[in-house]
Amino acid sequence: MKGKRRISSLTAYDCTTAKLIDEAGIHIILVGDSLGMTVLGYDSTIPVTLDQMIHHTAAVSRGVQSAMVIGDMPFLSYQASLEQAITNAGRLLKDGAADAVKIEGGEFRAPAIEALVQNGIPVMGHIGLTPQSVKAFGGYKVQGRETEQADQLRRDALALEEAGAFAMVLECMPADLSGEITESLSIPTLGIGAGPKCDGQILVVSDMLGMFTDFTPKFVKKYANLGEQMQKVFKRYNQDVSDGSFPGPDNWY
Repeated sequence: MKGKRRISSLTAYDCTTAKLIDEAGIHIILVGDSLGMTVLGYDSTIPVTLDQMIHHTAAVSRGVQSAMVIGDMPFLSYQASLEQAITNAGRLLKDGAADAVKIEGGEFRAPAIEALVQNGIPVMGHIGLTPQSVKAFGGYKVQGRETEQADQLRRDALALEEAGAFAMVLECMPADLSGEITESLSIPTLGIGAGPKCDGQILVVSDMLGMFTDFTPKFVKKYANLGEQMQKVFKRYNQDVSDGSFPGPDNWY
């Protein structure tokens, strides 16, 4: 699809949402470790476990017919050794029914990506702001504004492509830089906070639906405010139960 058609991608964490996303024609569904914050109540992605990722990836996979399902490799599930990376990525494919995995990190991750690809595990790369490294970054900050940082990101992208990654997420970097990186690669890029020059875009579904309100990054476009609508519905239901108007004659046998 690179150079021919823009690629759409959203996150999903459960079967029902994944089914709706798939039926809408979205090309890629990422079961992101962002579920740590959007579903599990953590303050970052770091506490998310491999078992949790497998659980949610399997649920998403059961709701999908057409979209590509990619499972995030969580923090410390691939860093210790190549053997660990192969074993755990294999579990995401075998037990989670994922089509591919996503790994964060630049050229220092190339050996792991190469090992996975050689063992039949498709890998999507992820560079720029990598949330699993947020403590090292000192917070959620745009990456690549400084010359040295931008040069490193260029090297990272080329190294991951050479290692065998089939696509790459570019997160929170200047639009001109992401465009330059996209042009330099033969594999597609998906941008999140990386401007319009990527081959496609990805958003966290809870953000774009207005369901996660703890904070909203600048790059998010809210297509709905379902959080507000849901709260109104819940309050109405609470009132109906309290005053006895639910259930009515149409709601019982």
